[in-house]
Amino acid sequence: MKLLHCSDLHIGKRVNEFSMLADQRYILKQIHDMAVAKEVDGVLLAGDLYDKPIPPAEAVGLLDEFLTGLAREKIPVFAISGNHDSPERLNFASRLMDAQGIHLAAVYQGAEPPVVLEDEHGPVNLYLLPYLKPALLRHVYPEAKVSTYEEAVSYAIGQWKIDSAQRNVLVAHQFVIGGSTCESEELSVGGLDQISSQVFEPFDYVALGHLHGPQKMGRETIRYSGSPLKYSFSECSHVKSVCLVELGEKGKTAIRLIPLEPIRDLREVRGSYEEVTAKNFYDGSNTQDYLHIILTDEEDVPEAMGRLRAIYPNLMKLTYDNKRTQIVQEITGARAPEERTPLELFRDLYQLQNNQPMSQEQEDFLTELMEKIWEGRP
Repeated sequence: MKLLHCSDLHIGKRVNEFSMLADQRYILKQIHDMAVAKEVDGVLLAGDLYDKPIPPAEAVGLLDEFLTGLAREKIPVFAISGNHDSPERLNFASRLMDAQGIHLAAVYQGAEPPVVLEDEHGPVNLYLLPYLKPALLRHVYPEAKVSTYEEAVSYAIGQWKIDSAQRNVLVAHQFVIGGSTCESEELSVGGLDQISSQVFEPFDYVALGHLHGPQKMGRETIRYSGSPLKYSFSECSHVKSVCLVELGEKGKTAIRLIPLEPIRDLREVRGSYEEVTAKNFYDGSNTQDYLHIILTDEEDVPEAMGRLRAIYPNLMKLTYDNKRTQIVQEITGARAPEERTPLELFRDLYQLQNNQPMSQEQEDFLTELMEKIWEGRP
């Protein structure tokens, strides 16, 4: 049996105020075509289908398009809600979708029975566990004495009567201890939401969502597929992929990561303004990529963002890496403000903000400007 595991679609997300909707449509079409070409028996969507609890209309339309396309190909979908989703909104019409092979567990309602698929080796039980907090579990099981995320997930799994002789697959959206994180994820302060991978012991494969980097947790068969696109510059080094999981007879599971090719990459570029604007620098590279350009010039380049966007229209972020930004200085031992001249005050402010003193040319300009203001000259 072949299952395609992906997660953290974050449909409707904006990165540095750039809409990712066109990129998401492109990558979802790629996942759809992959599911068809590989003749998979199901697609596992491990949460964070949307980026916000109330997604924009265009995001809702894109998810509808993706799920409808898979249903049209008779490919079952097994999806759960993540911490970014609104469970109640996502749960709309879930019973109707069941009949079309779209199995959606958005609201935690206790030990719902698994969806059972069959192949030549017998049944495969697919368990769906939406993003779970202790309070959500206690709402369903008031008698449960749980206070941590791990206790909640462990209790929820314990409510299922899992037959260890059969093959069992879990789709979940939680933060497993030891996972490698990045900037685009939303994590609890102090690691309160972390759980141990040992709670997943009864399952032959655990399809996880929440962390955006593809990685295994404890054993090969407990995995984050990662997000299908890069959603922050901390993910520049990620190779985005989906997991193709092949379940043979009990105890035999093969996993293959299949890379995804985005319409635009997200990457960082470093160099002086002269270097990054030289034709031989960007010739042959994709100038349409989403970029963070790090300029190494010691002086700020006037109107750099606008000028660079003439070459790189999808420039998202511009920063400097030079002596001024590398050294954090602090002015100490200064006289009280009322004892200093306006020029001295401005000089100190400039140094605090720029980590370097004003040039003589800047001081001359400032002095002349102050004199004009005081004298009321135009």
